[in-house]
Amino acid sequence: MSDQNRLSVFKTYKLYVGGKFPRSESGRVYEVSDAKGKWLANAPLSSRKDARDAVVAARKAFGGWSGATAYNRGQILYRVAEMLEGRRDQYVAEVADAEGLSKSKAGLQVDAAIDRWVWYAGWTDKIAQVVGGGNPVAGPFFNLSSPEPTGVVAVLAPQESSFLGLVSVVAPVIATGNTAVVIASEKSPLPALSLGEVLATSDLPGGVVNILSGRTAEIAAPLAAHQDVNAIDLAGADETLAKELEVAAADNLKRVLRPQPVDDVDWSATPGTDRMTAFLETKTVWHPTGALGASGSSY
Repeated sequence: MSDQNRLSVFKTYKLYVGGKFPRSESGRVYEVSDAKGKWLANAPLSSRKDARDAVVAARKAFGGWSGATAYNRGQILYRVAEMLEGRRDQYVAEVADAEGLSKSKAGLQVDAAIDRWVWYAGWTDKIAQVVGGGNPVAGPFFNLSSPEPTGVVAVLAPQESSFLGLVSVVAPVIATGNTAVVIASEKSPLPALSLGEVLATSDLPGGVVNILSGRTAEIAAPLAAHQDVNAIDLAGADETLAKELEVAAADNLKRVLRPQPVDDVDWSATPGTDRMTAFLETKTVWHPTGALGASGSSY
């Protein structure tokens, strides 16, 4: 059979939930186009049921992921970077189409995203030294504070930065032991959906990251109100949607990370620790040092 007669095999994009690749339970899809309006693919249009399924998967995975050693989490995040490096050309093409960039500029975005995984991989076993430690107290006690993950975090990925922005909000959430339900960029979801293929082959346990595509407001509303979601990152919400979601989140005392104005965000800038500490709780333990001797020293 000659190449001239061969039909191309178009990629079928699916959700990534619980380590598997389901279609939306509703069967709905929506058209995704490039920056020039050319059709690229049909992406799953997630429903409220998909959002609930993703929360169940994230909660199920939380115990094992939060209980893993920080060193092990770092190894897995580094493995994600390795896998992305091997599929770099695919992501350059997808980001170029999604954001209307030249191949060279898209390459810079992908390289920065890969480096971002490495950055957070290095932080997994160091963040505890930054936000925890021994506390001076008046009494014969050891007083130690250590960080613990908040739980299940709903993440609204940035709308304009379909890959670098996505990685910049997802990696810090899971680096500290949380699990995530991610809503991909509504207009440019394909790089995010492809990321699921890398995560599935990177030793990351199923359910730690769950990726949904569709109408951001439609999916985010049930997540903000869900009793089993502990926190929400509103990076991809506009001002109106952010206010609505904050109200819904307040009813069940979620942690909320408010969005920054789009013009103030530079996803290529070196990140600090803010996005890691946003979804950490502090556990403080008191323990007697022992009886005090005549000189005031413990023994």
